[in-house]
Amino acid sequence: MTPEKLMELAKEAMTHAYVPYSGYKVGAALLCADGTVYQGCNMENAAYSPTVCAERTAFFKAVYDGRRDFTAIAVCGGKDGVLTGMFPPCGVCRQVMAEFCKEDFRIYMADGPEKIQSCTLAELLPYGFSAGKYMGM
Repeated sequence: MTPEKLMELAKEAMTHAYVPYSGYKVGAALLCADGTVYQGCNMENAAYSPTVCAERTAFFKAVYDGRRDFTAIAVCGGKDGVLTGMFPPCGVCRQVMAEFCKEDFRIYMADGPEKIQSCTLAELLPYGFSAGKYMGM
């Protein structure tokens, strides 16, 4: 699947976001090795900590269905559903990705309505790929 097609699915996922507080809609499309795609959106809550990011929604749906082999994710977002720049995965989402993905897992991020930026999970994590190696695990 092309990065552009995966991003289109992430854009569609944005339309399902529940964001009554910030108005920032985020969508994600997670690509499995077999070509299956799981979409996710962000869901806010007045008590901030129960809020869930689009990336984790997609991962949790996939893991629930027994998926464990992921190759890429596309992420996009913006105020009132208008793409307004990159929305890189937060630290919690990065940790979930590290739990299930390899170093070469590809992350595509919309950079406004026309451009897609890309990096690997290893490039996105700040202290190397596996936190476990720093903790003696």
